Amino acid sequence: MIALLENISCRIDGFSELLGRTMAWLTLLMVLMMTTVVVLRYGFDIGLIAMQEAVIYLHACIFLLGAGYTLKHDEHVRVDVFYRKFNVKKQALVNLLGHLFLLMPVVIFICFMSWSYVAAAWRIMEKSVEAGGLPFVYLLKSLMIAFTVTLFLQGLSQTFKSLCVLVNDAKEQAVGGK
Repeated sequence: MIALLENISCRIDGFSELLGRTMAWLTLLMVLMMTTVVVLRYGFDIGLIAMQEAVIYLHACIFLLGAGYTLKHDEHVRVDVFYRKFNVKKQALVNLLGHLFLLMPVVIFICFMSWSYVAAAWRIMEKSVEAGGLPFVYLLKSLMIAFTVTLFLQGLSQTFKSLCVLVNDAKEQAVGGK
């Protein structure tokens, strides 16, 4: 069973890693596009609404799709006054409980609350209200669902890792106690 959990965790981690690295490249693209918008606007008095909105879309992609990658690398904000002094077993227990009782319920709640909002945008194929804006607002709003899916998957992976640490520790103590 532990091998199966580790295998699933490894596959989810691979997906999160690929997605995170992709988001890193999109960050570079976003910076280049924003620089272009600024140069065109203030250097040549040319405003491109579609490009400005594309920067906003990329920004949303980077944050929402990069959340799982951030969780994988344990880079989310954490108040770890006690956590950093804990041994690996206690850290695994804190992580397990945090993922099961805080992360997962919040992610499920966000998905549940966002679903009708995103569905409504898809129903009308929502477009930008700005003249010359992008006609893909429904795709932008869909990132909320993608966010919950990727963060839930990575939370599941982290939960499996914590379980493996706790089970392996229990096995080591059982063998050492004999």
